[in-house]
Amino acid sequence: MKYNLLGRSGLKVSNLAIGTMNYGNADPSQALFSLGVKEAKKNIDLCIDGGINLVDTSDGYAKGASEEVLGEAIKGKRNDLLIASKVWNPMGDGPNDIGLSRYHIISACEASLKRLKIDHIDIYLAHKWDGMTPLEEIMEAFDSLVRTGKVRYIGCSNFSGWHLMKSLAVADKDSRQRFICQQIHYTLQSREAENELIPIAISEELGTLVWSPLAGGLLTGKYKRGESGPKGSRHFERKWKNPPIHDEDKLYNIIDTIIEIANNRSVPPSQISLAWLLSRPTVTSLIIGGRSEKQFSENLPAADLILSDEELEKLNKVSKPKLLYPYWHQQFMGKERFSEADLGLHKWHMGY
Repeated sequence: MKYNLLGRSGLKVSNLAIGTMNYGNADPSQALFSLGVKEAKKNIDLCIDGGINLVDTSDGYAKGASEEVLGEAIKGKRNDLLIASKVWNPMGDGPNDIGLSRYHIISACEASLKRLKIDHIDIYLAHKWDGMTPLEEIMEAFDSLVRTGKVRYIGCSNFSGWHLMKSLAVADKDSRQRFICQQIHYTLQSREAENELIPIAISEELGTLVWSPLAGGLLTGKYKRGESGPKGSRHFERKWKNPPIHDEDKLYNIIDTIIEIANNRSVPPSQISLAWLLSRPTVTSLIIGGRSEKQFSENLPAADLILSDEELEKLNKVSKPKLLYPYWHQQFMGKERFSEADLGLHKWHMGY
């Protein structure tokens, strides 16, 4: 396991993290929230033994039940783990039980602390953007949580580029705590983050945590061209659309390349998908989940897997997205003056 500094901070996090979206109860019919305390403890122990020190959750997972299960599962292990949680989600029927108002951020944090049975959250993230609340109020509320010791660091998730940049600007203007990381979706089949979010992370020294790095199982190698997905899988049988599949033929070309490289290395395809992400700029940690010990055991070695330049080139080429405007114009007319942050997008399109 490797440990990376999280953005412009002194906090070191493992390059793989535990995701808890499937924690919540022991009802197997609830696919997303099917793990109870007993299974969660096994997962936590396995990951700690593998060197993972970061666990990610949210009050929005199973309406808080994920945090409750996690709180029970980490008893006696708190000093071994960093806990990340998120706020925004509707936690009641009241008009102020959602979003990023000062009222909701502070009350939601206090509720999460109770469910988790801890006295502080290590990384507290805005789960989504709130366009109704002034950013000055949002950043002041997060700042107050850090200053009162309830939160150590703050971040955001699923923001667009201008959301993120404006948040940082407001924090800097008012001398508030700024986001040290973003949590985003980013995979071989979904590289939109390279347009703005990765360049901003390079420029502003943000860490990048990746949720669903295997695209909900799409990039594990279990989905093959012309074949049905495994029984019980959540994509094609259940019409899963998150993340969306915009080009199925391209997806299978990516999967074919992943499987080819995996076969040559005699490793599971999922490790190739994860190792590619870990090679990308600013990517600090990948949030992996799973319902079985086998899934975790297969994915943990990816933390130390280094792909060759030839393998990376194959994966970059087969997954390369189209350049949107204004990026194609920038590359055509202004590449002589690109910064390192500009190259966070453009270098993958130059030379192929």
